[in-house]
Amino acid sequence: MTRTSSRPARTAALAVGAVGAAAAIWGIGIERHLYTLRRHTVAVLEPGSAPIRVLHLSDVHLAPWQRRKQAWIASLASLRPDLIINTGDNLGHPDALPGLRAAFAGFRGTPGAFVHGSNDLYAPSPRNPLRYFLGPSEHTGAEVRLDTAALDAFFTNTLGWQDVNNAAASVVIHGRRVNLLGVDDAHRDWDRLDLLPALFAQLRAGGARAAGDEHADTVANAAPLTIGVTHAPYRRVLDAFTRGGADLIFGGHTHGGQVRVPGFGALVANCDIPLRQASGLSSWHESGHTAALNVSAGIGHSIYAPVRFACPPEASLLTLVAR
Repeated sequence: MTRTSSRPARTAALAVGAVGAAAAIWGIGIERHLYTLRRHTVAVLEPGSAPIRVLHLSDVHLAPWQRRKQAWIASLASLRPDLIINTGDNLGHPDALPGLRAAFAGFRGTPGAFVHGSNDLYAPSPRNPLRYFLGPSEHTGAEVRLDTAALDAFFTNTLGWQDVNNAAASVVIHGRRVNLLGVDDAHRDWDRLDLLPALFAQLRAGGARAAGDEHADTVANAAPLTIGVTHAPYRRVLDAFTRGGADLIFGGHTHGGQVRVPGFGALVANCDIPLRQASGLSSWHESGHTAALNVSAGIGHSIYAPVRFACPPEASLLTLVAR
């Protein structure tokens, strides 16, 4: 009697184990290499405006041996975007910079802006993934320092991108001024939200000279587009950008949950953004203002957590069109 009744339980345990093994094989061996380009259309420009195509890159977490990832990123240059937004965590290993240079080389000359994630300053370290269910992760204090100066020099001097870590800049695209404001990694409390009001005021007054002004004839006739850039999309940052008048906000950091439950979505976001907005295009509302929000699920993962499930690695191409 006991032997017979134990068979269903044993069968169920074997079935659960088989499903778990299949999910692990898929998430570790297959899905984390299924690089995906997400396409969105966002109506944020004035009537009659020419479309602006924005490529959003985030959370590359590159390691030297990840040749497939390098090749896929390099292929994105063929999209010929008008603007590139990089929301940080580019490096996943102390020796990753040569590979990143090769992957990003085709973006040289395309206007862009970047902010830091912590993995642009410090190499990743092993973590217990179950701790993410207890709240946003904390740094260990014993991290390996990365060559951030070399990374930033590559972005600014070689690619020609704007560093908007707690700073503002402007570029001109199709004769329209695009204002860019960013904060350093809010997950590490490096964001200086106290600086944002003055930066917004500076941009409204036209104080930041726009890259490309010398080639633009119609800047004065078009209302500027204002973009907020952050690595970690904490509510306080999204609120501050939206109150200040940002039309569009870009963030990363969440990895889209990295492991999602089909039909439910992300279980964790590693910050305080609502889980339903942990990846993809949505809207953020604050103080009577609304901004479009794109949170990238990111291209990579920590080398200590090589898995994605129901959340393939991604970049986003947003086509901004007239309202």
